[in-house]
Amino acid sequence: MDSMSTIEAALKERIKELTCLYEVSSILVDADPKEHIKTFTAIAQSIKVGFQYPEDTEVVIEQGSIHVATGTILTDKFLSTKIKVFDAVEGFIKVYLNKESLDFLPEEQPLIDNIGIKIGDYLDRVASKQNAARLRQQMEHADRLAIIGELTAGIAHELNTPLANILGFAELLKEDLEENFSVAADLDKIIKNAIFSREVVKKLMFFSRAMPQEKTLVNIVPQVREAMNLLDATFRKENVRYTVTIADEEMLLEVDTVQLTQILFNLTINAIYFSPPDGLVQIKVNQDAETIYLEIIDEGPGLSDEGFEKVFQPFFTTKPTGSGAGLGLSVVHGIVTSHNGSISAKNNEDKGATFKVSLPK
Repeated sequence: MDSMSTIEAALKERIKELTCLYEVSSILVDADPKEHIKTFTAIAQSIKVGFQYPEDTEVVIEQGSIHVATGTILTDKFLSTKIKVFDAVEGFIKVYLNKESLDFLPEEQPLIDNIGIKIGDYLDRVASKQNAARLRQQMEHADRLAIIGELTAGIAHELNTPLANILGFAELLKEDLEENFSVAADLDKIIKNAIFSREVVKKLMFFSRAMPQEKTLVNIVPQVREAMNLLDATFRKENVRYTVTIADEEMLLEVDTVQLTQILFNLTINAIYFSPPDGLVQIKVNQDAETIYLEIIDEGPGLSDEGFEKVFQPFFTTKPTGSGAGLGLSVVHGIVTSHNGSISAKNNEDKGATFKVSLPK
C-alpha cells in the first residue's frame, strides 16, 4: 500500500472514531435514566462500528447488574477500560477481536477510555439528580409529618378532656341505672367506644411526641424476647411462623422501654396482619459501635407507590374499614424520631416488605 493510501486509510479510521464519539455523546444526551440497558446497547453498537474491523469486533459493557453484548465472544484478545461513578469503579467496557490474526489500532484504546469517561460522567449526573430528588422528597415528607404532628398534638389535647368526661359520666350513669338492662347495655356501648377513642387519642399523642418519656440505659435483649413471647399466641392464632435473630446477648440502649415495646408490637402485628397463611416473619436485632438496628421482615404483598409515600402518615391504612385507625406506623415513627433514630421501609426482592429501625446508642 502506497503512502497516500495509508494516509487515506488512517484518516478514514480517525473519522470513524470521531463519529463514534459524537454518536456516544448524542446517545447519552438523549438517554432515559430509567433505560440504561437500551442506552448501553446503543453505545456498544456504536463502538463496534467505530473500530477498524467491525465485522470481527464484539463489545461488552457491564455496569452494576447490567450486562450488554453485541455478539458472541470467540477470543481472549480484548481492550478494556473502567467505568467510574463518583471515582468508584462500577463497571467496564471490553472490546474483543474474534480473529487472532487481526490487531487493534493504537488509537482504539484512547477511544474506549474516552467513552468510559463519558459514561461515568453521565452516571454521575443521573445519580446526583436522583439523590437530590430523594433528599427533596424526604424533606417534604419530614415537613408534612412535622405539621401533622403539631396539628395532632392540639387535637389530642382538645379531645382528651371531653372524652374523660364522657367516660366518667357514663360510668356514673351505669351505676345509677344498672337495673335497667336496656339503658345499661347502651351505656356499655358508650363506655366501650369512649375507651376506644381514648386509645386513639393516646396514639395521637405518641405520634406527636406529647407523651412523657422515661429513658433509661438498659439491655434491650430481654425486652425484645419478652415482647416476642407475648406475641407468640398471636402468631399461632394467625397461623404465621416467626424467627427471632439477636446478634449479641447484650445490647445497651438509652430508651423508654414502654415505647420500645410499642415499636416492636406495632411493627410485628402489622407484619402478621399482611402475612399469608404459613408465612414467615423475621425479627432481627443487631448492632454496631454506635447504633442498634431492629428489622421486621414479612412475606406479604409489599408496599405500593402510594404506600411508600404515606406509610408513616397518621390515618393512612390499606386495611379494610374497621380493621385499624392507620396510626400504628405513625406512632412508631414518632417514637423513633423522639429517640433521634430513623425508620425506613422497602419491598423485598422476592416478596413482602422490610421495616428497619435505627436507634443511636
